[in-house]
Amino acid sequence: MNLVVLTPEQELFNGAITSVKVPGTKGQFEILKGHAPIVSSLSAGVVRIVDAAGQKSEITVEKGFIEVLRDEVSVLVQLAKK
Repeated sequence: MNLVVLTPEQELFNGAITSVKVPGTKGQFEILKGHAPIVSSLSAGVVRIVDAAGQKSEITVEKGFIEVLRDEVSVLVQLAKK
């Protein structure tokens, strides 16, 4: 599964992952391989990433959106910092 995390100014992450947990506006949820297609709004919080090598990382984000389609995950946010 591939993840890209974008702000209007920069690309913060682009690579293979095993999971990503995001702060949805109705609560946190996790995306794993084979997840059904979804578009959801995000609130301010932390995106938790586990990459293909098992390394964990976090990105603090402001509000935005997530889209999942055929194991391609796009997180589009207004502001973010690692």
